Amino acid sequence: MPSKPTRAELAILRVLWTRGECTVREVHEQLSRAQDTGYTTTLKQIQVMTEKGLVTRTERGRFHVYRAKGLEGTVQKQLIRELVDLAFGGSSGRLVLQALSSQRTSPDELREIRRLLDQQEQPSARTPKKSS
Repeated sequence: MPSKPTRAELAILRVLWTRGECTVREVHEQLSRAQDTGYTTTLKQIQVMTEKGLVTRTERGRFHVYRAKGLEGTVQKQLIRELVDLAFGGSSGRLVLQALSSQRTSPDELREIRRLLDQQEQPSARTPKKSS
């Protein structure tokens, strides 16, 4: 990902990740459901995001259509790595403990967390076995 997105840019990226390609108007309509944002503000943010390399723009007739450049998971991993380093001294375990203690976790999320923990505890297939 070329540049770290701001909070406002992440809101726009979430719309693009969910809906795929969108015009500024479509992004603005989606954002307006949750917050009071002017159309020109949305337009300016998307223009800046294009310059930063966060979104790509193509022309479709008389419309510009935008698409998120990075995959959602890739951007999330970048942001998590930075958060873990800055706020948790590089400890992903401390991040998980803090996240789990700060708000309720759904049963589905807990199952997925358990699955990932079980996967982490499995010896790697590439680890050589000790001979007796």
